[in-house]
This record gives sequence, C-alpha cells and structure tokens, in this order.
Amino acid sequence: MRNHAFFVTMGTMWNNYAEFYEEITAKFQSVAAKKRLNAFNILLTNIFNVAYPCLFLTVFFFQRNKFSKILLIPAISFTLLSLVRKELNCPRPYEKDAIIPLIAKDTKGDSMPSRHVFSAVIIAMAFLYILPWLGIVLLILAAMSGCIRILGGVHYPWDVAVGYLCGICCGLLFFAL
Repeated sequence: MRNHAFFVTMGTMWNNYAEFYEEITAKFQSVAAKKRLNAFNILLTNIFNVAYPCLFLTVFFFQRNKFSKILLIPAISFTLLSLVRKELNCPRPYEKDAIIPLIAKDTKGDSMPSRHVFSAVIIAMAFLYILPWLGIVLLILAAMSGCIRILGGVHYPWDVAVGYLCGICCGLLFFAL
C-alpha cells in the first residue's frame, strides 16, 4: 500500500504541481515551521559559505599544488552553469504554478538547474578531493539543501536534481584530471 501512495504522489507531481506542493508542505504551514525551514536554509547556505573559503585558505597554505584546481574548477563550473541557466531561463514554481513559497524569493526565471544546489555540490566535491570524509558529509548537506529548496517552493524537484547531478559530474570530471 505504501508503494501505491508513492506512485500516486509522483503522478500528482507531474500532473498538478500545486497539489503536490500542497501535499509535501502541509506540515510546514505554521509560522514556527516556516521559520525553522528558513533558518535551516540559511544555516546550510552559511555552512557552505564558510567551508569553501576555509578550504581555499587551507589548500593555499598547505597544499599549494592543488590550489588552482580548488580555485578554478568551482569558478569555471559555476560560470558555465550560470550561462546555461540564463539561456534556459525556466520559470520558478511560484511563477508557473499556484503556490505560495515558504522561502521568500521574488526572482523571476533562472530556476533550472538550481545554482544554489550546484554550488553546494561543487564545494562538496572540492572537499572530497582534499578531505574525502568531509566531502561526503557536505554532499549529504547539499542534498538536504536541495530538499529545502523544493519544500521552500523556490525550485522544482528536477531543478534540484539537475543542479546536484551537474555538480557531481563537474567534480568527477575535473577533479579527477
């Protein structure tokens, strides 16, 4: 019976995103729950905002031979992803579907792929290259960030999935060189 509910929910997502979004956010409608969701979104974002400069400085001072990769791979990947995203200019869920996002945002377009999730993943991949155990922890946190972006109503699930996969692919491709 549980599998049936899953497929019904997935069918709803594809056929009526507003209804799907209402289902997945039903437990987050209280003011306190919205505040916690937003606080967790900010916390995860700040973890990556602090982690990357720390890695950057650590590699600069202690593993300088890897410095250019830690600097250039995320920067170039981010720029390329931003260009693709700008070209696609896909609408955000709150633009296209009748939903009220739980995370306040008024950006128009540029939803696919999620640059927020991509950035978290490419930073995690840089950590995986230098400190594998911390890279794995950050990949998990990046996935959690993606879930929050979906629950927050600022990205579709496929925006997050593509952003995550692009980060993984760029990391595997370029850090392995």
